[in-house]
Amino acid sequence: MLENEFRKKILLLLIVIVSILLNLYTFVQAYPETFAADSGISGSQILAKDFSAYYTAAWRLFHDPSNVYTQGLVNDGGPRIYPQPEPYKYLPSFLMFVSPLLFLNYQEALTAFDIVQFLLLPVMAFLVYSLLKERSTFTIAAVIVLSILQLSPTLHWGLSVSYFWQWGEGQDKVLNTVLLLSSFYLGQTRRPVLSGIVLALGAFDPRFFLLSLPLFVVYNKLDLKISGLSLIASLTALNIPLLIDGMGAGFLRMAVQRGASTPLYYYAFIPLITLISLIVVNIREIYHLLRTQISKLPKPRAKGENHDYRKIDLEVYDGRRCPPRVRFKWRQFSEDSPQAYND
Repeated sequence: MLENEFRKKILLLLIVIVSILLNLYTFVQAYPETFAADSGISGSQILAKDFSAYYTAAWRLFHDPSNVYTQGLVNDGGPRIYPQPEPYKYLPSFLMFVSPLLFLNYQEALTAFDIVQFLLLPVMAFLVYSLLKERSTFTIAAVIVLSILQLSPTLHWGLSVSYFWQWGEGQDKVLNTVLLLSSFYLGQTRRPVLSGIVLALGAFDPRFFLLSLPLFVVYNKLDLKISGLSLIASLTALNIPLLIDGMGAGFLRMAVQRGASTPLYYYAFIPLITLISLIVVNIREIYHLLRTQISKLPKPRAKGENHDYRKIDLEVYDGRRCPPRVRFKWRQFSEDSPQAYND
């Protein structure tokens, strides 16, 4: 048994190493794209990289918070990015991950952001293994490959379209996925407070936050109240900057005019496929948990069946309904007959 477990771990380790090396090839292929000002994957319009939205919004958070959600260039002395920064659409909590990179110039910050996320790939693989270690080797290996590689070779976009544009645009999807998986892992290991905090940190993209909730419930099912309260409190605390003068109004204006989320571009498949894979693997647990919660809901009664029998202290008894010498009687109340029964 121990020998089989050891072989399983070795096989999975080899799969992780090969997947990361293949992803490294895609990373190298995507590196020149980080310098290009082109249409990217959005069409024919020349656009800056997606990272420009994060970098500019982080600068404005400290110097011009009322314009964090303002699209385009603002004459406030902020970073000048050609042709103009992309609009920022996340909750302000995400900017805590980008703010340390303001000590670097824009291009250096984009590269550093990509490198840090590439180094998170082994962490992502470990989290997937920890969440699925009781499953078959094939299941674990499949979900790992689907999360850290997403093999889809093309002529110009490396071995993975999703990861090519993740690295090329300076996107955040690896970080987002690691935060969500970390929340599940902390819930599985009975640390509900931390689980709620980490999920709140990963909730900056509402699409994947909502998709992750069934898994959050499954992995925190033994401490759901604590983890839920931790999640709500953390979401509130992390997004207090919305109360800064002008920022909250800018967020609402952005959400109404442009929408708080974007289409599912290639890089969005990194968290999407990872979460869907985990949901499929845990579908039975999700179904049973949902069924259990539904069974606890109060069942509606038919009209006239909502009776309430109450004991009253009387020195009489109803000979037709109770045996002799019983020193009480029952008074029946119902929706149809609100008047109490009396002799």
